[in-house]
Amino acid sequence: MAKSARFYGTGRRKKSIARVYLVPGKGEITINKRSIDEYFGLETLKVIVRQPLVATETVDKYDVLVNVRGGGYTGQAGAIRHGISRALLQVDADFRPVLKKAGFLTRDPRMKERKKYGLKAARRAPQFSKR
Repeated sequence: MAKSARFYGTGRRKKSIARVYLVPGKGEITINKRSIDEYFGLETLKVIVRQPLVATETVDKYDVLVNVRGGGYTGQAGAIRHGISRALLQVDADFRPVLKKAGFLTRDPRMKERKKYGLKAARRAPQFSKR
């Protein structure tokens, strides 16, 4: 391990930004000063957050401290996963092939499309009537 006992990674998805810190510990995940079970109701979101740790077999080696803001729960879960993956690279660069193959290091570029004039939403046109 490196000299520092704290590893940092920033994760982003849609409008969500997650600041992730990895600290050697028992594997507790704290999001905005709440446990992961308190913060995320859906089991699928908890699985998404833990994916990089499971892939690198470091689930019970690090405590994860997260500050996340913006977006919805799904976007936040994706941002946290991205942040954890980046922080794991600081822990050990040998994790890169595993994380890269799983697609956890790639920033998801999909964003909300802007509303266009003359339309009700990005692509939703006003209802058409012949008369």
